[in-house]
Amino acid sequence: MDRAAGDTDSMGFVSGGPALSPLPRGQMGPISPAELQKRYIGALGARVICDNIPGLVSRQRQLCQRYPDIMRSVGEGAREWIRECQHQFRHHRWNCTTLDRDHTVFGRVMLRSSREAAFVYAISSAGVVHAITRACSQGELSVCSCDPYTRGRHHDQRGDFDWGGCSDNIHYGVRFAKAFVDAKEKRLKDARALMNLHNNRCGRTAVRRFLKLECKCHGVSGSCTLRTCWRALSDFRRTGDYLRRRYDGAVQVTATQDGANFTAARQGYRRATRTDLVYFDNSPDYCVLDKAAGSLGTAGRVCSKTSKGTDGCEIMCCGRGYDTTRVTRVTQCECKFHWCCAVRCKECRNTVDVHTCKAPKKAEWLDQT
Repeated sequence: MDRAAGDTDSMGFVSGGPALSPLPRGQMGPISPAELQKRYIGALGARVICDNIPGLVSRQRQLCQRYPDIMRSVGEGAREWIRECQHQFRHHRWNCTTLDRDHTVFGRVMLRSSREAAFVYAISSAGVVHAITRACSQGELSVCSCDPYTRGRHHDQRGDFDWGGCSDNIHYGVRFAKAFVDAKEKRLKDARALMNLHNNRCGRTAVRRFLKLECKCHGVSGSCTLRTCWRALSDFRRTGDYLRRRYDGAVQVTATQDGANFTAARQGYRRATRTDLVYFDNSPDYCVLDKAAGSLGTAGRVCSKTSKGTDGCEIMCCGRGYDTTRVTRVTQCECKFHWCCAVRCKECRNTVDVHTCKAPKKAEWLDQT
């Protein structure tokens, strides 16, 4: 049965009709001409903005135009997941470097179905869920608020408690993220789309995995005879750490003949589960600049002379060696508190050696461009 314009779809999104924000909760009756004009101007502005965002498909533009306030949260989520990606890979050859004026954010590295691409799809999907969920419970969005499903009495290992407070609305965050992020892949029916959808789902479920229970005690002298509890998001770092571990254990797969599922890439490989990141192609070594592969190389990257890990000069510089520069750094030190309200510090100078990876020989570099 077709929905009439303005009906609400199964996800709680308004479908059809003009791109106007819904009424605030509890507001009934006709909309004043001034309010209608304000909403029309806002919708018009949203259309112009959304039409100029590169890389969006039709369904994403529709959601962008109908929910401009949510799109602000999507933008905040993007900044958060990019920072988290760069934190997780700060000591690795591929370090989540972003490219200006490129709607893919990371450039041609995303064209290869590698484990790096798998991680980016998962962490970006998680970032959108986290940002929208947080915005809902903080009252920043008109279409959602606290989780409406956490009501009544419940129990845990410590006993019974009452749901109260404002639980983070993970349900709405997951639903909108799925509708928006997955829209691009659902247009396609190829193996890469299947891989991206799988990794998107891994990112969404990772945020849900780290919901925590927070409680407030009631009773005489804080005896906690009664508890009021709510569900809250954990810091996004926990999701980033988890997905980084999933990256380390990512499973190489191939698509089945019907294109509806995955099978192990080689005999003897374990099968991927719903929580595994999956990828098709082996990664480049990211040692040298390779425009076709999206590799920026490691020339000039800071490395540790003493570390045996991925941040060590031997691994980071791919055996090319490193340059050492002596640098003097000025920091505040020996800080003391002075009554009433001042902290005074000395300036300390510290000379350190900074090691950076050598560039490859010219002929080697030209072979890769």
